[in-house]
Amino acid sequence: MNLEFLLEDIIKNRRQLHRIPETALEEFETKKYLINYLKSIGLSPVEICETGLYVYIQGKDTTRTIAFRSDIDALDITEENEVDFKSINKGKMHACGHDGHMSMLLAFAKYLTTIELEKSVLLIFQPAEESPGRAKDICDSGIFEKYNVKEIYGTHLFPELPEGKLGCRAGAFFAQASILNVKITGKSGHGAMPHKANDALMAFTKIVDSYQTIISRNFSPFDAGVITIGKFSGGSANNIIAENVEFGGTLRTFSEENTKFAIKRMEEIHRGIEIAYNVKIDEDLVILYPPVINDEGLYNKFLELMDKNTVIEYEPLTISEDFSYYQQKVPGLFILLGTRNEEKGFIEPLHNCKFNFDEKVLLKGVEMYIKLYNNF
Repeated sequence: MNLEFLLEDIIKNRRQLHRIPETALEEFETKKYLINYLKSIGLSPVEICETGLYVYIQGKDTTRTIAFRSDIDALDITEENEVDFKSINKGKMHACGHDGHMSMLLAFAKYLTTIELEKSVLLIFQPAEESPGRAKDICDSGIFEKYNVKEIYGTHLFPELPEGKLGCRAGAFFAQASILNVKITGKSGHGAMPHKANDALMAFTKIVDSYQTIISRNFSPFDAGVITIGKFSGGSANNIIAENVEFGGTLRTFSEENTKFAIKRMEEIHRGIEIAYNVKIDEDLVILYPPVINDEGLYNKFLELMDKNTVIEYEPLTISEDFSYYQQKVPGLFILLGTRNEEKGFIEPLHNCKFNFDEKVLLKGVEMYIKLYNNF
């Protein structure tokens, strides 16, 4: 499939979008750029969810529609790449590849304008994937019902995979993430007279220790999960019993049921520690995006359509993605597109200040979208 005619636009769009990164719900210049390009190729984008867009391209068959999604937001990261298309927005960077996702979907849109459409297509340019997850709002907007969407596909650039390889799997692929913020309040006192105080720091150590049994002694050995405490602070001096300790962390599981169970156990542990150590514990346990669960039927079709030498059945990842909300609405498939090229120095991980890739790899993603569309 010769898609070289799209490469000039891919490179131009990616680099222009890379220069103007904007974080969640501030993607106004990004939206303006997308609108101008889509209109220039004869399409009619519609605004949604403040800074997002969608484009419905009607085919001969209007009874069923295939959807494709790109996220559009950037991160609060200062870019350290020395390239002529370096971010001009101070402290902001497309360090997660969303500039590439947008460029790929724009190129696919241009391709669709060059053929006679048998099937209808919905292209979604979604804001705020990193946070707070506007996929849910797009699902709640009614456009899936309005346009009879039956399937949805999304892609993420992935520097852990060799350039051009496709990583995917059926079933649980990305984890559900939850954020933990906890405050323990005890009673301060002199370090030489601990019997007159209630040590919040001692309670903290018991909580963290007890957390480790939630997964190891409650989950099936075949169910993956992780609890990480990433920060804590407490105490004021070497010889004073700590009155307050605050800590935060993250919980990752591959099912909503396991997430709910783990949080329930955390709350039970807190109540027990309150009694045992005569402290007060306030928790803020926020459940974020559901797990990404790839539809088995779509995955099997994907395997049939793609080059067997290109596809890798990738292991489940404990990162999270709000593409999962779309999969709760209709069958969906989320795919990783490898960007790692050691010879060219494209080896930095996602969310890194030096993340970069060769735009030619985006043609692989466009080719994949075309195959999925043609076989819908």
